[in-house]
Amino acid sequence: MSKKKAVVALGHDALGYTTLKQHDAVRKTAKALADLVEADYQVTITHSNGRQVSMIHKAMTELHRVYTDYTPAPMCVCSAMSQGYVGYDIQNSLKSELLSRGISKPVSTILTQVTVDPYDEAFYEPKKVIGRYMSKEDADIEINKGNYVIKEADGYRRIVAAPHPIDIVEIDAIRTLSDADQVVIACGGGGIPVIEQHHILKGASAVIEKDSIAGKLAAELKADALLILTSVDYVYLNFGTDNETPLKSMSVSDAEQYIKDGQFGETDMLPKITAAIQYLKAVPTGKVIITSLEKTADAIHEKIGTIITSTTNKN
Repeated sequence: MSKKKAVVALGHDALGYTTLKQHDAVRKTAKALADLVEADYQVTITHSNGRQVSMIHKAMTELHRVYTDYTPAPMCVCSAMSQGYVGYDIQNSLKSELLSRGISKPVSTILTQVTVDPYDEAFYEPKKVIGRYMSKEDADIEINKGNYVIKEADGYRRIVAAPHPIDIVEIDAIRTLSDADQVVIACGGGGIPVIEQHHILKGASAVIEKDSIAGKLAAELKADALLILTSVDYVYLNFGTDNETPLKSMSVSDAEQYIKDGQFGETDMLPKITAAIQYLKAVPTGKVIITSLEKTADAIHEKIGTIITSTTNKN
């Protein structure tokens, strides 16, 4: 009997936000991932990179300010750097954790490019905040370059687009390693956004939502399960209010109705629910589990977490 495939999407809490905190956080994350491997899942991992790519962007911009011979790194390069940096920490910690459990299994990171549409509406209304706070003078320089800037209480910050992903360029390599029962880390930070121009892939000044690519990756691999690990044990109705209610299960049609009702935060839970719907429409036999990182072991046995299926759950 073949193993079940699981795509795991790691959020910010699984990674930390500085090099030292990430190192500590990933060792804890590795234990949750190893629980999945030990439960006989073929595991493919994707992860957020918001804090990491912002840190890299700041560092490269400041390097240019101090040493003008160095050019600032474009967003696509910053995304690539973050994929390598986060991937290294995950694969290093996970390999060690697996070996400590007597499991010898390759763990690899694939630098992953994801194509986007240059005419995606997101390019005309960028919303993702990145990088350092700037003075008015520095903000004007960015604007003159054609970049977008937003004013906040502590100064100005650059914002970039978050276009919808079209194709995962390295999907064949990811699938091959997954089919060989290797642990794969791919599409980190949503993938490196690229625009296809004939046979050339050109880096885009954008980022891709991690949850969006997780849904697409799970669909492409025809995974049996998509685990979205976040900071809460359940998806809640009326979240943050006195009458918030945990959802133990819901169907795609339930989820779509809750979206219409405005139940999910635009920048936190909504992208996760949208990714779940995207995946389940492509793989109706699959299931999505949304829960906290700490509850991974219980979640795979359906003891905790919100389970989303294509039709009404039997629970």
